[in-house]
Amino acid sequence: MTVGKHRKGLAVTAALLGGVLTLSACSGGDDGGKEKSAAKNDISNAEKDTSAARIKIPAKDGTDNASINNGANVSVKGGKLTKVSLKASQSGTAIEGTLSSDGKSWKPKQQLERATKYEISATAKDSDGRKAVENRTFTTVAPEHSVIGTYAGEDGATVGVGMPVSITFDKQIQNKKAVQSAIKVSSTSGQEVVGHWFGNDRLDFRPQEYWKPNSKVTLDLKLDGVNAGNGNVGVQDKKVTFNIGRKQVSTVDVNTHKMKVERDGKVLKTLPISAGSASNPTYNGQMVISEKHKETRMDGNTVGFGRKGAEGYDIKDVPHAMRLSTSGTFIHGNYWGAPFGSGNTSHGCVGLKDNRGAASTSTDGGWFYENSMIGDVVVVKGSPDKTIQPNNGLNGWNMSWSDWKAGSAA
Repeated sequence: MTVGKHRKGLAVTAALLGGVLTLSACSGGDDGGKEKSAAKNDISNAEKDTSAARIKIPAKDGTDNASINNGANVSVKGGKLTKVSLKASQSGTAIEGTLSSDGKSWKPKQQLERATKYEISATAKDSDGRKAVENRTFTTVAPEHSVIGTYAGEDGATVGVGMPVSITFDKQIQNKKAVQSAIKVSSTSGQEVVGHWFGNDRLDFRPQEYWKPNSKVTLDLKLDGVNAGNGNVGVQDKKVTFNIGRKQVSTVDVNTHKMKVERDGKVLKTLPISAGSASNPTYNGQMVISEKHKETRMDGNTVGFGRKGAEGYDIKDVPHAMRLSTSGTFIHGNYWGAPFGSGNTSHGCVGLKDNRGAASTSTDGGWFYENSMIGDVVVVKGSPDKTIQPNNGLNGWNMSWSDWKAGSAA
């Protein structure tokens, strides 16, 4: 009985083992090996057919804050571009572009519009003629979420030694360090240049002393894609250069009623002036000429004096006017009369004897206008008024170097 039971157990065990062996044979026999081999061959063939060309488009598919400067720029590695098409989705307007001579890059001929949806398709081939295709649909950053900085001067201009690099932003900047770090200002003079923030929307750059005469200053705005805070991003990628001319600094002495004009260390002329009256004194300090107008209207309403009464005025043709402050300080010609050289009777401006019509350059006002440029410095001293605020015009020179550097975020 014992033997019988033992044999029966052996039989069951054999059957079970046979079942296991049978199952193993079903899942791992010769046919399965052929399937794996075929799959490997399919993968290998697919890899052989895959192009080595790798297309890159900065704007991600579906993004709604693509760059207007380089979002649609196309580049390729391991091949050459054969076709690129870009169009505005809503209008269907095709955007023309330029393909590089080596076929490695393509970019639109014009800056993209903000808050606009675009479709782009790029095709490339590798050295074996295998094709690669990349398609994207994206929307450029909207005006309400983009930041633009406006430079106070003009690209390529020649200016005086006092002209700072002053940038005003159209949005409040919260991430000041990131924005300032993306802006580079350099000079061929080798002077150290430091930025200073006035509030959250203005950033000025200057060296410790006036720019060296006959040097060149370069402003490089690399703000494209920079996070400015509050959900806003920069959209600019541009470079501006300007030349520094001769050094002209004119000093107004309110007490002696005279202005000494010096150029490159030599006195050109000493002119009689009439500065601000006792009730409306002229600011003291270093002031930079920021605008020039052969003729301009000066309206007392714009600065709180009104047009009538003892302090009121409205002169529609003030000759040879040059702005020294945002608040309304000018140095200008005066044809209506003042005690030039002996008294101060203006509303705060510096007046020079002139003729109506601004036709003459032989008058004191005309001569000074013709011999001055944007960026020249006018220094006022001896006035009973306070020193002008550094952010009232382009007048950061009235701040000590240590205080200036303390206002840098970088």
